[in-house]
Amino acid sequence: MGQGTVNEKVEPKVADLMKLFTDINKSTKTVKGWRIQLLATTDRDRMETALRQFESLYPNILVDWVHAKPYYKLRAGAFSSKREALQTLYVLKPDYPTAYPVSDNEIKPIELLGR
Repeated sequence: MGQGTVNEKVEPKVADLMKLFTDINKSTKTVKGWRIQLLATTDRDRMETALRQFESLYPNILVDWVHAKPYYKLRAGAFSSKREALQTLYVLKPDYPTAYPVSDNEIKPIELLGR
């Protein structure tokens, strides 16, 4: 089969809106979403041990920690909806029975694509 050419004609106002939409999305550094909190502790060594254990058990799930004095909080995943977080939480519950979903307003958009 031969390859054809597609010509696209876009109204100038529509093209301007699409460019504005693209520019706004490129400038967005963080988005609102959900993570799963695995642990909150004041003991950094305990948090680091739990981090390594989680990475060993679930190498395909993003895990990171935040320090909200005095607590070190170990959090897994990056989800755009609570429902998505709950689906992963269901998988983690056997190993992390006290884990729960938490909202996070500082998720990098690339984290949502990395699943």
